[in-house]
Amino acid sequence: MTNAQQRRIRSFHVRRGRMSTTAAEALHELGPAWLVPLGDSPVEWAHWFGRNAPLVLEIGSGMGHSTLAQAAADPDTDVLAVDVHTPGIGTLLAGAARAELRNVRAIVGDAVEVVDLMLRPDELAGVRIYFPDPWPKVRHHKRRLIQPEFVDLLASRVQPGGFIHCATDDLGYGRQMVGVFSKHPDLDNAFVGFAPRPSDRPPTKFEQRATGAGRQVVDVYVTRTLSA
Repeated sequence: MTNAQQRRIRSFHVRRGRMSTTAAEALHELGPAWLVPLGDSPVEWAHWFGRNAPLVLEIGSGMGHSTLAQAAADPDTDVLAVDVHTPGIGTLLAGAARAELRNVRAIVGDAVEVVDLMLRPDELAGVRIYFPDPWPKVRHHKRRLIQPEFVDLLASRVQPGGFIHCATDDLGYGRQMVGVFSKHPDLDNAFVGFAPRPSDRPPTKFEQRATGAGRQVVDVYVTRTLSA
C-alpha cells in the first residue's frame, strides 16, 4: 500500500458486532468459493463467477437485503458486494446460498481500495451505493465517500453507458452528491437533480426507519457518457 493510501481519510465507521452462527458458518463453508480475498491487483471475475456477465459493484452492502433482492431480480448480472462489516458479509453469503443465487460474490474491505486496485478501467456495468455514512457534522464532511477524487476513480471503472446509483436519507449529502457528479465531465445526470425512486431499488429496514423518522430519502442516478 502506498503512503498516500495509508494517509487517506476513512469514509466509514468500523462497525463491531456479534456474528451469528449462520453468518459464521456461511463464511467458513462458502468463503473459499464466494468470498474474494482483498488484493492489490486486478481480478479475473469470470473465474470467481464462472462466466462472463455484466458486473455491478455494490458498495456498503450491509446485511445484504438489497443485494440479494436485486441479484435475484437480475440473474444475468453478476453482483460484487463490498463492505467492511464481516458479520454482514457472512449474512449476505448465507442469504445467497439459501436463495440459490449464483451471481453474488463479496469482499470484506475498503471499497476505495477495491475500486482502485482490483478493478480494471471500463469493467463495471454499474455501481450501487445505498445509504453511505452521511457524516452529518460539517467538520466531518471530508469523510464522506462521494468526493471528487473517488468519483473520478469510479467513473474510470464504469463502462460507457454504465450507471452510478446512490441513495441517502441525508438531504445535504444528496445535494453534495448531485454537485460532485454534475461537475464530472464523463458523467451525465439526466434528471438534473434528484432522480425518481427506481422501482428496482428494494426498500430496506434502514430506509423504513428513516422515513418513519421523517427523513426524506433521495436517489441520485448518473450514467457515464458514451463519448467518454
